[in-house]
Amino acid sequence: MPNFRLASHVTRGRRAERRAERYLRRRGLATVVRNYARTTGEVDLVMLDGDDLVFVEVRYRGPGSWASALESVDSAKQGRIVRTCELFRRDHPEHRFRAVRFDVVAATKGNLGLELEWIRNAFDATGCA
Repeated sequence: MPNFRLASHVTRGRRAERRAERYLRRRGLATVVRNYARTTGEVDLVMLDGDDLVFVEVRYRGPGSWASALESVDSAKQGRIVRTCELFRRDHPEHRFRAVRFDVVAATKGNLGLELEWIRNAFDATGCA
């Protein structure tokens, strides 16, 4: 029997990712790849902001969530993103020498629909920069 609660959560998350991508593109970023996944983890969006390579984590939080979207990107999640970043740069040598930035887009269900907050430099990682 399918897990409809999980399916709807995944659907909401993918919808938030698409909305965040459009939001960032309107602000001048260019999409390099969506949902880059390796054994180390997944990065929702890899984008270019000028010469900077930006790894974007999109976090959806509905009403009544325990932690904010930004709080949900804890040190363990940050570590997985950094390791995935390192693999991306290895797999895509054309981006090897770009400056790296880690952003979070917090998507929150509000009274007027999905509200987005873009947090630039949400965390840093000296091992990947």
